[in-house]
Amino acid sequence: MPQSLDRILLHFVFSTKGREPFLKDDFRDELHAYIGGIVSRLGGRLLRAGSVADHVHLLLAQPRSASVADLMREIKSGSSSWIKGRGPGLKRFAWQAGYGVFSISPGHRPALERYIDGQAEHHRTVTFQEEYRRLLRKCGVTWDERYVWD
Repeated sequence: MPQSLDRILLHFVFSTKGREPFLKDDFRDELHAYIGGIVSRLGGRLLRAGSVADHVHLLLAQPRSASVADLMREIKSGSSSWIKGRGPGLKRFAWQAGYGVFSISPGHRPALERYIDGQAEHHRTVTFQEEYRRLLRKCGVTWDERYVWD
């Protein structure tokens, strides 16, 4: 077979350091577009992005030429610099050190897209920590509370 073909969909979730509410409504769409540019430069495709003041959800097609860790490092590093450049009140912005990444079946993509689109409504009643614990349980991931909230 002369071609190498793939379709790996990933759901990334990561927070601002200390869940500080740095992600402002007035630049959120631009942030998502900026992250999309980073993903595209690495050979992937951002399919959906959603965020609230303290965390981000990304659905993307994994690039074949970048590992998950490399992709996340580039997204966090590039977007962190971009956010800090948005004004003096954002100079101390930082992402949390960790992140969650989960594989997604193409058949589950529409439901995940609706979920990502509904972040603002969802987080009127559910905290990031509650949401993240539910996601970890749903995906069968074990975690240590002492280290997951850096």
